[in-house]
Amino acid sequence: MSRMTRTTPLSLVLAASSALGGAACSDSPSTPADSLTDGTSPAADPNSVALPPANAGFDYQLGGGYSPPGDVRVLSRDRTDTPAPGLYNLCYVNGFQTQPGERSWWETNHPALILRDASGRPVIDPDWPDEDILDISTADKRSQIAAIVNGWIDGCATAGFQAIEVDNLDTYTRFSVFKDSDAVAVVRALADHAHARGLAIGQKNTSELLSRRADTALDFAIVEECSKTKGECQQFIAAYGTQVYIIEYDRAGFQADCKAFPQVSIVLRDREVSPPTSSSYVRDAC
Repeated sequence: MSRMTRTTPLSLVLAASSALGGAACSDSPSTPADSLTDGTSPAADPNSVALPPANAGFDYQLGGGYSPPGDVRVLSRDRTDTPAPGLYNLCYVNGFQTQPGERSWWETNHPALILRDASGRPVIDPDWPDEDILDISTADKRSQIAAIVNGWIDGCATAGFQAIEVDNLDTYTRFSVFKDSDAVAVVRALADHAHARGLAIGQKNTSELLSRRADTALDFAIVEECSKTKGECQQFIAAYGTQVYIIEYDRAGFQADCKAFPQVSIVLRDREVSPPTSSSYVRDAC
């Protein structure tokens, strides 16, 4: 699962989406329902997209954008935020769960796309109690979810981002109703759409799918706290080479990564990924 605290300020979501009913959460026309398959559809040519610079200064600003430190060349911000001029910008979208502050939008507008328990109640992530789980268990639901997220990808492209970061690809590993092929089908649809819009797209965590990179058509990796699982950082580097961007939330893990993996981008952040105006702000890089 995603190991960070996702804390996109509600004020940003509201401002971007007009109380969650506007463009930031719109059902923008996108991938037709019948174009989503279980990872076998032909991809748009990923060679036509520009990948983020390898082993470059990296910052993770999901808690709200701020002026990037001088060493930064690659930057990740929420889709409700704006890209930083002159940098390579990743656009964060939550593709497999509802984003904090958006549960009511999903439950009102797309109740059938929320995973439900035997009593019909939305299944909530036990580690992130403000996020419902999206139901990717059928081809029709996968198509509908992909179409919504692809609308957000269109918004990222229009805003000027260069790449997409899709969170919670690993949700399927924690709910037995889903199969890995369900997650692969959705992320492949998102990858094909991103490539068609001229955007690169990254694999977020989920080492379980590294062997299926040919099916997912993902271009690079964003990995949280890989120092905590033996060999995990090495697995991502073996799959993506220097196109790996690591976020650590404790200094010991950060220092260990810096020593072991000088060939990739590594940043230390506070778990709230907060701006410098916050007392919890932490950022270091190597």
